[in-house]
Amino acid sequence: MTSCFIENDSVASISLSELSSSSSVSDRACVHWGCVLSGSETTAVFQVENDLLENQFFIKTICLSEEAGDEMHMVAVCDGVGASKPLPIATLRHCMPMISFPGLELIPPVTFKLCSGKGPVFISAQHITLNPIEMTEGEEDEEDEDD
Repeated sequence: MTSCFIENDSVASISLSELSSSSSVSDRACVHWGCVLSGSETTAVFQVENDLLENQFFIKTICLSEEAGDEMHMVAVCDGVGASKPLPIATLRHCMPMISFPGLELIPPVTFKLCSGKGPVFISAQHITLNPIEMTEGEEDEEDEDD
């Protein structure tokens, strides 16, 4: 079984153009997600429970364990857009054991695959769920006046 961890946080403010510039957002939830890929568990999948909400999935870091062998470790990813082949996003070795992604967004479901190496390789990501609300007429008028 792939080891995963999840931690709930409330989100006070989100940049990246407020993640949705055309509508206001009432409920935001931020969940930290992670998994471990190894020789025995070469794939891990992140899936959303509710497709009706807007889901954003950001990879934060991929790092190599100190216990990993001195070989090349390659991690590939497939997201929920079309029937795409796995795309390599990280190649790690003891001389470069970690890579950070400042804003790599993927569309769930997301599948991670350890293509080469035996790991363990740790993947850290962030899942943001947005619940857009309908604007009242007064809010729409205020927004139109601002433009």
